[in-house]
Amino acid sequence: MPDLLLYSFLQFLIEADTRLFLQLNAFHSTFWDSFMYLYSSKEVWVPMYLTIVYMIFRNFSLRTSLICIIACIIVIVLADQITASLIRPLVGRIRPGNTQSPIYHFVHVVNNYRGGKFSFPSAHASNSFGLAFFVIFLFRKNLLSGVIAFWAIVNCYSRIYLGVHYFGDLFCGMFIGMFIAWGMYSVIRRHVKNEYRGYIRAYRLPPMVWAATIMALLIYSFVKVYL
Repeated sequence: MPDLLLYSFLQFLIEADTRLFLQLNAFHSTFWDSFMYLYSSKEVWVPMYLTIVYMIFRNFSLRTSLICIIACIIVIVLADQITASLIRPLVGRIRPGNTQSPIYHFVHVVNNYRGGKFSFPSAHASNSFGLAFFVIFLFRKNLLSGVIAFWAIVNCYSRIYLGVHYFGDLFCGMFIGMFIAWGMYSVIRRHVKNEYRGYIRAYRLPPMVWAATIMALLIYSFVKVYL
């Protein structure tokens, strides 16, 4: 009886997650196809990543800066490997846009991009929220925290828009990334606290680069679609 109840509950969650995905994925246009496809790529955010590295070196000693950067790399690697290499093969949830999915005929995909075979949990979500919350824990500035959290949220939504992840994939991936970021920050917190001066240099730079990147993506998508 308990096994039957658990199975029924899991089926309810899967069906609700599928309905929510189809509702969210249904909102699309040619303009947003271009924008979300670019927003979801890793390469476009390299300038913002570099400004975060610059911030670290501006605010900490060389030794502590290197510790922070190594910790950040570990967060991303752990988040990626735990989700993509460990959990996904065990769960085996087929991506919604994969041609083996029973709903793939109803899924809007962009540029025929369907991702890999399995979707749960999302490595994109775990990586994004791992990086975002590590930076939030590290600097604790409202402007920076708000912008990078919003960046991670839209990054997750772009995966639904592109048809490669369910909401549940993203939700669980988000918590995995946040937990890893919290754990890694706890390990290095003593080094950071010893050098905290009460103010943070260059914390406006990543939000400025984020805003400039968004503007560039909007302009590019507009030109591509309408001109």
